[in-house]
Formats: sequence, structure tokens, C-alpha cells
Amino acid sequence: MAITRRVGTAQSKTRALILDCAERLLLKKGYASLSYRTLGTEAGVTGALVQYYFPTFDDLFVALVRDRSERTLKTLTAGLDTDHPLRAIWDYANNKHAAALTAELMAAANHRKRLRAEIAQAGEQARAAALEAVSRTTENCPWPAAPIPLEVLVFLITSTPRMIVMERSMGIKTSLDETIAYFERFLDEVEPLDGTQG
Repeated sequence: MAITRRVGTAQSKTRALILDCAERLLLKKGYASLSYRTLGTEAGVTGALVQYYFPTFDDLFVALVRDRSERTLKTLTAGLDTDHPLRAIWDYANNKHAAALTAELMAAANHRKRLRAEIAQAGEQARAAALEAVSRTTENCPWPAAPIPLEVLVFLITSTPRMIVMERSMGIKTSLDETIAYFERFLDEVEPLDGTQG
């Protein structure tokens, strides 16, 4: 008979504090720097208490992905329920803090299948919500030149800002400002903020 280990509750303030500290450490020092001891020190608790809430680091990383993706998905969903869903997607994807955290979690996911599956599920959820919202509004959308398939458009708008954040963090600069300017002009044309369409 397998022994079931007790784990701290998902609504605990201590658990939330540990997740916040894990996020800070990931962004400051990278996923490889995390240990129960360093996380406990950052949170002002013992390493044993961190392990009580997160028996494995997979548990910690998965909880972090779930918590952060729930937050960002709420923000995205609220933005998608407006007359400017493409802008909402662009703003969602341009969250530099979230992009940096995602990059660090993706690096950790190279070695953790459970984390990789959680990130994929969160990404699929956000992309499906974006695609559904854009599909509802395309009847009034004046596409410049040839139409862009919606799946391609949603992919480009959700992934380009994150790639730009990753490239900037590596010191790559070429074409990044021009790409941002292109997408912003595109959004001005298809979803003008003054209500007139191009």
C-alpha cells in the first residue's frame, strides 16, 4: 500500500508566497539555482516547509505554470471580449515579465516532461481562446493585401513578442524594432483605436 504524503493547501498564503519567491528567483538567477534551501531562504521559511507544499520540483514548476497562466488567461479573456481582440492578444504576448518567466520555465521543461506538458496545455488554452475571439470579429476586418489565415495571424501575434523578448535578452537587436513597428501599423490598420477602419 502506497503512503500518501500530506501537502499544503492550494489556497494557503504560504504556498502563494513560495510561488512568488520561486518566480523571482527564476527571473533573477535561473531555474538551475532553485533548491528547497534557496527557496526557503527567499520566502523566509524552512526548506522543509517548501517541500511540504511542493514535494517535488515538478510539483513546484507545474503549480507556478498553472497559477501564472490562470492569471494571464483571465486578463487575455477580458481583452478578447472587446472590439480589439488582436490588440488584446498583442498586449498579452508583449508582457515582458511573463515572456521572461516562460522562457525560463521552457528551459526547465527541456528536462521535465510533466512541466513541458503543462506549458503546452496553457499555451493551447490561450491560443484557442485567441483564435475563437478573432474568428468572431473577422467579418468587419479589412485585411491589407492578401488575407492572412487566422491560425497564422494568431500564431504570429502570440509568438513574435515573446521571441523578441528572448532575443533581446541574448543581445540580438537586428530587425526587432522594425518587427514591432510593423505589427503596430498592422493593428492600427485592422483595429484602429479611433473606431475608423482602414
